[in-house]
Amino acid sequence: MTTLLLILVALGFVSIVIEDIVHIDKAKTTLFFGSFAWLLFFIAPPAHLSHAELMESLNENLLDIATLWLFLMAAMTFVAYLSGKGIIDSMVNRLLPSKISERKLMLLTGLFAFLFSSIADNITATLVCIAVLMNLNLPPKKLLRYLVLVVFSVNAGGTALITGDVTTLMIFLAGKVEIPDLLLLSLPAGAAVAVLAGMLSLGLSGELQLEKQSHAIERGDKVIALLFFATIIGTIAANVAFGIPPVLCFLFGLSLMFMVVQFMNKDEPILDYIRRIEFDTLLFFLGVLLLVGMLKELGMLAYFPALYEVMPPVAANFVVGMASALFDNVPLTAALLNSGIEMTLPEWLSLTYSVGVGGALLVIGSAAGVIAMSKVEALTFGSYLKYFGYLLVAYSIGFVAVLGLGSLL
Repeated sequence: MTTLLLILVALGFVSIVIEDIVHIDKAKTTLFFGSFAWLLFFIAPPAHLSHAELMESLNENLLDIATLWLFLMAAMTFVAYLSGKGIIDSMVNRLLPSKISERKLMLLTGLFAFLFSSIADNITATLVCIAVLMNLNLPPKKLLRYLVLVVFSVNAGGTALITGDVTTLMIFLAGKVEIPDLLLLSLPAGAAVAVLAGMLSLGLSGELQLEKQSHAIERGDKVIALLFFATIIGTIAANVAFGIPPVLCFLFGLSLMFMVVQFMNKDEPILDYIRRIEFDTLLFFLGVLLLVGMLKELGMLAYFPALYEVMPPVAANFVVGMASALFDNVPLTAALLNSGIEMTLPEWLSLTYSVGVGGALLVIGSAAGVIAMSKVEALTFGSYLKYFGYLLVAYSIGFVAVLGLGSLL
């Protein structure tokens, strides 16, 4: 049965890869294989698991899925409102000049995604970056380059902050690194983003002529925009001060948006914006998380601590980072922390970087990639994979820079 379940999980991931060939939406196939695998898991469970233990495993996975699903729903509703009201268009008009080179835009995109994901979560940063890029009406092939950079940059941006990436927080709480050491990770992570931006800008020599359009933004919409950014900042502050889960803060922020619109513009059908979000994105997210959860239940993550018995810690960290492009980096990091492996500070820093950034090597390896692939038709597993060489070089340069930085500590 374990072999059959692994085959189903593999087929689920393969269905993402061959979406362009079979012309079946990946949201449908991943949900099918993910739910089917869990059904079989209950019908013919491993001999050592009781029904109560099966329920506990399912509930644990569903809790993780529900948390991400609700968070994504709240963030997407905010972005749908801001985009529908022309606020994002207005932001682009103010931030960008009327004429900008494609190379300069590439660097600005990487910098914005990197910095924004440092103060916000990866999901929100990705949604905002995609909304901005889509408003520029770039050709699909060029848009793809910018999206690849966004996915990598938002993963790199949160690596140095305990509020920016769950794995960074886990390693910090385990007492392996200190906050001053973590903050230094922003240097190699930023360097990796700059290297990738430089490589992706090769061959880009044109200039973009941006049409400046004035958007009359009503006072109530400005209040909602401020509320959105206040929700982001408040989420970080509440998590640090009181340990409040980000999803709870975003749901509260969403409810405030509903109330503000209700009292400032009663005729605004505010709940319609929930219907405008892409539910195929949410279903795809659900399917992928079911597949990843099944890998976790089958004990596949237990094999990774054994790498440290046959490889030097630095090499093992590099490989683990690459593996996080296929396996959820949170349970992967938990497995490593619980295994009791011993490493030096530079080695723990390299692990923090690798599990935080490595997921960007494949489009299905991070929440940012999954969301981007769901929202932009031109971005598929295959089209993203074409840039794997660039991504691997940038990831490797950042990894080496972390080691060099760690040797100075």
